[in-house]
Amino acid sequence: MSITEEREVGRARPRKEDQRLITGRSRYTDNMTLPGMLHLGMVRSPFAHARITGIEVAAAKESPGVIDVLTGADLADTQGSLPNAWPVTPDQKAPAHPAVAVDRVSFAGEVVAVVIARSAAEARDAMELVDVDYDELPVALDLERAADDQVLAHPDLGTNTSAVWVFDSAEAGTGGEVGQAIDSAEVVVERTFHQQRLIPAFMEPRSIVVDPTGDQITMWSATQVPHILRLMLALTLGIPEGKLRVIAPDVGGGFGGKLQVTPEEVITLLAARRTGKPCKYTETRSESLMVAHHGRGQVQHVTVSATRDGQVTGLSVHLLADMGAYLGLVTSGVPILGAFMYNSIYKFPAYRFECRNVFTNKAWTDAYRGAGRPEATFAIERIMDELATELGMDPIELRRKNWIGHEEFPFTTVAGLEYDSGNYEAATAKALDLFGYDELRAEQARRRDANDPVQLGIGVSTFTEMCGLAPSRVLGSLDYGAGGWEYAQVRVLPTGHVEVVTGSSSHGQGHETAWSQIVADRLGVPFENVEVLHGDTAIAQRGLDTYGSRSLTVGGMAVIAAADKVIAKAKTVAAHMLEASEDDIEFAAGRFGVRGTDQGVGLGDVALATFAAHDLPDGMEPSLDSDATFDPENFSFPHGTHLAAMEVDTETGQVTLRKYVCVDDVGNVVNPLIVEGQVHGGLVQGIAQALFEEAVYDESGTLVTGSFVDYLVPSAADLPSFITDRTETPSTTNVLGVKGVGEAGTIASTPAIVNGVLDAIRHLGVQDVRMPCSPSRVWAAINSAGSAETARAPQVQTAEGGMSHDPNQL
Repeated sequence: MSITEEREVGRARPRKEDQRLITGRSRYTDNMTLPGMLHLGMVRSPFAHARITGIEVAAAKESPGVIDVLTGADLADTQGSLPNAWPVTPDQKAPAHPAVAVDRVSFAGEVVAVVIARSAAEARDAMELVDVDYDELPVALDLERAADDQVLAHPDLGTNTSAVWVFDSAEAGTGGEVGQAIDSAEVVVERTFHQQRLIPAFMEPRSIVVDPTGDQITMWSATQVPHILRLMLALTLGIPEGKLRVIAPDVGGGFGGKLQVTPEEVITLLAARRTGKPCKYTETRSESLMVAHHGRGQVQHVTVSATRDGQVTGLSVHLLADMGAYLGLVTSGVPILGAFMYNSIYKFPAYRFECRNVFTNKAWTDAYRGAGRPEATFAIERIMDELATELGMDPIELRRKNWIGHEEFPFTTVAGLEYDSGNYEAATAKALDLFGYDELRAEQARRRDANDPVQLGIGVSTFTEMCGLAPSRVLGSLDYGAGGWEYAQVRVLPTGHVEVVTGSSSHGQGHETAWSQIVADRLGVPFENVEVLHGDTAIAQRGLDTYGSRSLTVGGMAVIAAADKVIAKAKTVAAHMLEASEDDIEFAAGRFGVRGTDQGVGLGDVALATFAAHDLPDGMEPSLDSDATFDPENFSFPHGTHLAAMEVDTETGQVTLRKYVCVDDVGNVVNPLIVEGQVHGGLVQGIAQALFEEAVYDESGTLVTGSFVDYLVPSAADLPSFITDRTETPSTTNVLGVKGVGEAGTIASTPAIVNGVLDAIRHLGVQDVRMPCSPSRVWAAINSAGSAETARAPQVQTAEGGMSHDPNQL
């Protein structure tokens, strides 16, 4: 067996999986066709809140190709209620959530009937023949009005408040009393920020195929969480877990939107069991935008106190969080994740966070890239800019005055987390240099002096996040329904090739490449000789799947632990083969040697000898295969500094991102190419929230941004090239020194953009612009401030890249 001398970790290797994906050899769920397969169509409510007074399905059942039509009443005894795995308080209120509504619908798009037909086209035709009678009810839509119970989203609950969750540093013993800090402060700044709803517009809509014809029921689903899905389906539907196999094949993006147990998965499984035939459902893009869970949806009231020289003394956050109509898998816990990040990189002496989770008659919310951390970072970075304005300080200088110094790590924050490592000074210094901060500030001053109609603003965002969802005991203390561990197995084949089984499943992160690099280094085998298997509960029997930037920091550590067990087993066999004491055996670059001699044997030779089992040490089983479960001791805390140069046309409101620089610290890097891709993708999603994307409902609760004509997802043509770089302060809580990267760009970029837009027009009297900062909203803010006398109302215009903006959407 050949061995590798060059280290794989740190190499910018092209991803193994890309060859399959870009040449059309991938296997997405909707590509699958099974013998005798039936197709499902979901009849959905056009009303956001209504009683179902009657359903007539006879005509649909007589439609060509139709096998059956099922209503909520037909499934009432079997469908159960969809799970919520994170009851954040003991008294949390949660309505029952049937996959198919039985007597009442609570958001527009809720399933009220299911057509089972021989083809997808026949199912769609028959859907038109299902006649449903509704008695409309008042709708709870506006979050602040819903919090006052003016209209009840679920009248039977008696309130729209699902739960109230509080963290107080004085009560927790992590800091002082925030009320006292604010009352005695020299400067107090209060602001209210709105986090609009976003839609995880993943490349591949959700798709499910269920085959009930074998000894096991097999489900293929475009999901991020095959193991969690299997467990929750078993619990919800009363199916023995061992009788259910879940496979996540190639999955075209998730961003949290596929971290769910969906009504459609339950329905497809029930339909397959009922008919005894394979069944498939693939949602349309409009269905995806309407009913795949949404993200964000918060109103944040933030108060910060400080001394006149800029030293922060207290932070108070009152949060309203829009749950939507139901609680999904982790809906109620998403804002709680943010609770620990509002203090960010700053040394606040006192902190209080209060969150009220509120039901509305909209699609339910749940995890979306960053899950609570982007919302928290937006609020703290916006309020720090507001404080800098109040004090007349440069925003960078205010941050420097208050952040944790590199020499202070490990540092326990006012929220009770221990940040293990970081260097905010180094990341910021590099970002300022790449950005040309002083030169751009000078240009900004010249434009203001010249009263240039196109003004320049500079946006700052310095951030950290907690990722690698863990440890299990901490999650248990927060009443989360699962742990934070991950599972892996490393198998050495008789040929010396290696199979890695991982419980974390990829939907674009590059696991097959990164895991191969890690194992190649650990075992000294060629990168090409490592095969990574994932996304199938029959192959990876255990796992907690992929979300929250946990794959490498948790799943990767399980892979390393399993590989180390392989080495330990092989060392015993090698010592026997070399007739040496095991204490004298050394392992390096795939070879076992006897210390002080040139005797040695390769890992492949040991694997073949173990397989043959002709002469093994007494009591040694003929296998080097090993598995491991890793439960981390802490979260990981990547950080960075992001800077945006924004140009704003004060006459039209047009916003242009001129330059974007980010310097992220994600610890040691396994594959720079993958890191760069994750950063770029994250930046686009965060910038999209600031400038483009918003899920908009009309007064009756109908989603009016239900297609990509109206929901503005930016393309490469709408954004400039990014300038990215890294600093490296290794994590001290895992052997590779790595930190998460998948969410960093999204978390940091949104406040950088909005701070930049406001910095460009604040001197005109503008105090805030609600996201997304479309031309119409920016123009309206300038106009209402009364400082742009020559401003004129913009016509409907096309931004660069051909994206239309509606000036009436204010």
